[in-house]
Amino acid sequence: MNDLRKPVPVTTQSTRDLDNLLDALRATAAQRDRDGGHAAEEKQWIADAGLLTLAVPREFGGAGARWTDIYRTIRAIATVDSALAHLLGFQCLQVVSVDVWGNDAQRARYLRGTVDARWWWGNAVNPLDTRLIATATADGGYRIDGTKGFCSGTRGSQMMTVSAHDPATGKPVFGVVPTTRAGITVHDDWNPIGQRQTDSGSVSFEHVTLAADEVLHRSEAPPTPRATLRTLVSQLVLTNLFVGIAQGALEEARRYVTQHGRPWITSGVATATDDPYVIQRFGEMRLQAVSAEALATRAAEALDDAWQKGTALTADERAHVALATSEAKIVAHRAALDVSENLFDACGARATGAPLALDRFWRNARVHTLHDPLDYRVRDVGRYALNGTLPEVSLYT
Repeated sequence: MNDLRKPVPVTTQSTRDLDNLLDALRATAAQRDRDGGHAAEEKQWIADAGLLTLAVPREFGGAGARWTDIYRTIRAIATVDSALAHLLGFQCLQVVSVDVWGNDAQRARYLRGTVDARWWWGNAVNPLDTRLIATATADGGYRIDGTKGFCSGTRGSQMMTVSAHDPATGKPVFGVVPTTRAGITVHDDWNPIGQRQTDSGSVSFEHVTLAADEVLHRSEAPPTPRATLRTLVSQLVLTNLFVGIAQGALEEARRYVTQHGRPWITSGVATATDDPYVIQRFGEMRLQAVSAEALATRAAEALDDAWQKGTALTADERAHVALATSEAKIVAHRAALDVSENLFDACGARATGAPLALDRFWRNARVHTLHDPLDYRVRDVGRYALNGTLPEVSLYT
């Protein structure tokens, strides 16, 4: 069954492909951050590296990779370009949406199509945004009208997952539509201070058909514990983006200090790498980065274990994965912001030169760490620490 994700062996070729991709992305990251817009060529590099089907089960021709391996790949890309890592992470998330919400025919059609046609998936699933309305039609499908915001990956995608508010039930309907379907307009209106190439603009829908066989899930049907793992897949995408940002900022700081750093005039040492306070600052930054990575890996391992249980997964087991995910996300959130800010204290005033774009790490972290409030995650962890109360299922936990 596809519930099992057996380890995919890491080959010398796959490692070399990823290394080459990282080198290529890093070489253009600063300029692309300044330019913003759509990274069509770089997305093609990701597709050519065979990464679009990491989360597609093997029965449909995909890699069927474990979550630990998927997140390790996302994290590696985020060290050089967290926007492109976001796109890959959300590609995996839409694949999972089909996998856990779809019936057998839908899973076969869409997951095998992802492999055969190398589809990029866009995301118009944001149940908190109820501007998109689903009106039931006589044939069991819907007509959808309105707008969705924060639609990551939609520009340049071939397929799209979508959620729309059904006034008849007061709950969302989830489905799949081709991005080029008549009535769909993808807007180029994403212009934030960071994560500038995630193609996360708005999408308008005007009398768009959602056929009955394109409806993945109606929210009046209670989800299984396995289906709610989708939320945790999403949260761990963000967590590993944060870890990658922290690691990338640390590496850029190391490169800069070893090549251009100067010791402070009263340090009594000849090189910046011997300055005791520079050494201390790097030690603190590394501690944050490795702590975040360790908790992210621990949470991914918990997700792997839960995923392998398939339909036998219990609500209590799922809640423990949610707890591990929140713990990891809190530490990674703080690490991304702190390390990307301390980069400048470690490197000095010259590192603020605009062409270097070293501020992109902090800007990328700041944009993404506002996805959902950190305080509520700390509250959930505190409740468990104090009373043994596990997190409840929500849109974010």
